[in-house]
Order: sequence, then C-alpha cells, then structure tokens
Amino acid sequence: MNFEPKWIAWEITRRCNLKCVHCRSSSELEATGHPDFSFGQAKAIMDDIASYASPVLVLSGGEPLLRPDVFDIAKYGTGKGFRMCLATNGTLVTDTVCKNIVDAQIKMVSLSLDGAKAETHDNFRNQKGAFDGTMNAIRLFNKYHIPFLVNSSFTIRNRKEIPDIYRLVKSLGATAWYMFMIVPTGRGEDIMEELIPEDVYDEILEWHYEVEKQENELLMRPTCAPHYYRIVRQKDKEQGEKNKRRTLQFSTGGSKGCLAGQLICLIDVDGEVQPCSYFAKSAGNVTKTPFKTIWEESKLFLQLRDFKGYKDNCGKCEYVGVCGGCRARAYAMTGDYLAQEPFCSYVPRQIILQDKIE
Repeated sequence: MNFEPKWIAWEITRRCNLKCVHCRSSSELEATGHPDFSFGQAKAIMDDIASYASPVLVLSGGEPLLRPDVFDIAKYGTGKGFRMCLATNGTLVTDTVCKNIVDAQIKMVSLSLDGAKAETHDNFRNQKGAFDGTMNAIRLFNKYHIPFLVNSSFTIRNRKEIPDIYRLVKSLGATAWYMFMIVPTGRGEDIMEELIPEDVYDEILEWHYEVEKQENELLMRPTCAPHYYRIVRQKDKEQGEKNKRRTLQFSTGGSKGCLAGQLICLIDVDGEVQPCSYFAKSAGNVTKTPFKTIWEESKLFLQLRDFKGYKDNCGKCEYVGVCGGCRARAYAMTGDYLAQEPFCSYVPRQIILQDKIE
C-alpha cells in the first residue's frame, strides 16, 4: 500500500451553531480556548501541504460557514490545485452561500441527515428546525447544480430509520450517502450506551451490502465501519460474485476500511495533525513542523501503517489488510489505538485453528 495523503479534513473553526449529541469536538458557538486562525495562517498551511502533495481538502468544523473568509480559503486552495470540498450542517446555506460555493469552485458539499423525519434529526442535532434547514440547503444545492453527499450517523436512537433515510437521501438527488457508525469521541462519550450493539452491527452492514449491490444511482459507503470490507469479501465469496464498488473523484477509494494516518488525516483548528476526524491524538503540529515531516516520520502514523503491530484479533486476522479495525474506536474505548476493533465479532481463522490444535 502506498501511503500518500489523499484526503485531508481541515477544521477551520471549532465554532458551531448546533450542539449535536455525537459531536467529535464538542463544538459550541463560542469556541473558548480554540480560536480561529487567520487567513494568512490558512494560506501558509495550504502552501506547506501543496509543496508536498495534492490531496482533496475538506473545509470542516465546527460549522465552516461561520467563518466570513471561508470562501477566500476555498478559492486559495483551488488556486493551489486542491480539490476543495465543504462540510456543513446545512442550516446556514442561502442563495448567496451557493453562489459563493460555485464561484470558489468547490467540487462537493457534504451535509448531515440523521433522521427521515424532523423529530428524529432535530433530536440528534439538539436544535428544532435543523431538519428543515438541511432540507432547504438540499433544495438550494439542486437549484444551483451543486453536487452534494449526505452523511448519516447512527446510534440505537435512530437505527430503525436507516432504510427510510436511505430512500429519502436517494429521492433528494444526492450523489452519495455515507452511513457513519459513531466513534465515541467529544460529546459522543456521553452517549456510550447508545452505540450500536455488536450483534446489530454486522446486521446493519449486511443490509448495506445487499442494498449497495443493487444500487445503480446512489454511491454508498459505510464510514468508521472498516469490517464492512471483510463482510463484502465474505458475502462475495458466498454468493459467487464480485461487488463492484464505485467511487467519487474526491474519495480515497473503496478497497480498504480504516484509512486513518494511511491515506487520510485531520488538521484541527489548533494545527494538530490527527489520523482522522475521530482520532483525538496528535502526530505533530503544522504550525511548528512541515506537514511532509509529520506525514512521513511521526511515530503515530508509522505505527498505524504497520499492520503486523496490531494486537489481539486484529493482529491475527486474515482480513487486516482490507479492514484494519477502527483505530479511532479502539483508542476511544480502550486507550490503545493498536488494540482490536471493539465492535467486531469475527474470529480470525488463525485463532480458530489454534483452538482446534489445543
């Protein structure tokens, strides 16, 4: 595997107008202790990255539309050759925002939809009217021909709406639908008891496999659910077929599960480079160390790329190269990012053979 930075999420602000139950950064309207960096600092970071690589760059948050210079940042990134994307909760999207998105040549916008009805989504987002705001954003994206994808995060409070959300997303004209299996970081730590139970986890992923196999219009990809790629290979073998996975131009591809620190990373508002958006451990700070040095030499990233160093079931699993287990979930729930995936029920062949011998 060639470990190149293909996709970088960039937290350009930690401020947000919502207080979602699962927010990885516990964002609030006033980000005390984590101020926005200047436009000059933003340009310096992009110059540094561009001197080494040309990844997809996703302007994220918090809510990036709270920054008055968000489109100046996007335009500068486009000028540097990055494929610029925007991740928003959708509630602040207006006609003017859409015109600025087009003008800045932002290639894709992602927004969140966590319920098939307002009651569920608004409950998840802790804000009445959030669902209507998202629906309005989608209407405007379609009006201005702006490609968009939808992220949906699931816990036991909304898991029964998964099929309904899928159908709704498809009817709204989305390019892709990414089903997120929550990693308990930030405010997500407060809803540990709501995480999808292990016995239901594979059931949901198997449902996704069957739907995706028949889907010809909407691109689908489970996120933070790396053992889906083990399930795909098992099901393909059982059914004697190959599940052809399509990808988007701004995507990292669909051949492997956990890509944290391997093809993707997050740069937070303080400049800390983390393996992914849900992996709250820094590999270095881009305001102090060149991005190239962090990416190629940090101990954290090098450990994540050494699959032989993974522990317990993950380290012995024949699917470690295509799954890898969620390193962020392992870290959040055990304190050890090399530990086995906490929510995977699969027993590796090597362990089964050892038990038979013993």
